[in-house]
Amino acid sequence: MQLYNTLSAKERASLIEEAGKERLTISFYKYAHIGNTSIFRNHLFITWNEQDVLGRIYVAHEGINAQLSVPAENFEVFKAHLDSISFLENVRLNIAIEQDNKSFLKLKVKVRHKIVADGLNDASFDVTNKGIHVGAEKFNELIEDPNTVLVDMRNHYESEIGHFKNAITPDVDTFRDSLDIIEQDLKDSKEDKKLVMYCTGGIRCEKASAYYKHKGFKNVYQLEGGIIEYTRQVQNKNLENKFVGKNFVFDHRRGERISEDVIANCHQCGNSCDEHVNCANEACHLLFIQCEDCAKKMNNCCSDDCKTVHELPFVEQKKLRKGKTLSNKIFKKGRSEVLKFKK
Repeated sequence: MQLYNTLSAKERASLIEEAGKERLTISFYKYAHIGNTSIFRNHLFITWNEQDVLGRIYVAHEGINAQLSVPAENFEVFKAHLDSISFLENVRLNIAIEQDNKSFLKLKVKVRHKIVADGLNDASFDVTNKGIHVGAEKFNELIEDPNTVLVDMRNHYESEIGHFKNAITPDVDTFRDSLDIIEQDLKDSKEDKKLVMYCTGGIRCEKASAYYKHKGFKNVYQLEGGIIEYTRQVQNKNLENKFVGKNFVFDHRRGERISEDVIANCHQCGNSCDEHVNCANEACHLLFIQCEDCAKKMNNCCSDDCKTVHELPFVEQKKLRKGKTLSNKIFKKGRSEVLKFKK
């Protein structure tokens, strides 16, 4: 019984091209009590592997967090399977605004301690006592209210390329870092201000809203479905779009354009740019913003040192990496000292 990937990303990409069929990029999450996470994980992998589902899925005792690529022709079968699982019946599916058949190239279902690394002791507060969920129309009304404090619950590399107008965008590397900073900055607004939060798809705000209510905030709101669902509602209902720039996403696309504004800059030359890339050096993979000119000049690398290594024969690169415990910097998010124009 197959419980793991047998094809490389390159092999899978070739098969997707040969198939020539449309795929849908989808994300969803659900907080729930899952008993045996390993059995549930294996069930998902076996079922979804048969449906040609690809993606990155985290399963924990507290629930599931999934980003997926599903063949369009298999969507109804995929949805029926979700509905057959009691706590996932009619779960909200965030379907990507911009589709890419290669958004994911492998199926990875992993058991984790938590579905989002928040560093919180959930036993210390009621995680079900959440804030008020609002759709795009109500959200637009709230953020125009002078009595509202709008907070971006994402990390710096996400808000750097796009955010809502007038939002507070904490300069943090992790979700956990932002929780205490926001509480401290807004400590005098717990009683009289409306705390309105948003994130990519809603999962971080789901936990944060309960945490802030526990911390004494009286009026807590969160954007239902996050930026992804907001954009869909704005388009379908012809509402004013108050998001500026791109929405960072956690797949091979790395971003969906929401407005034509480019609010970031290339981390190497400083020119206007909002395209995230990973350093081509296999021993680095640093995530940073790079324009086309710098990509050509630097051979898709973040530094001269990485460029030198990347231009070596592959066998020589492997020799340099052998025996070294180099941490993968794919999510070090542009903090490297080699980047002259980082945020």
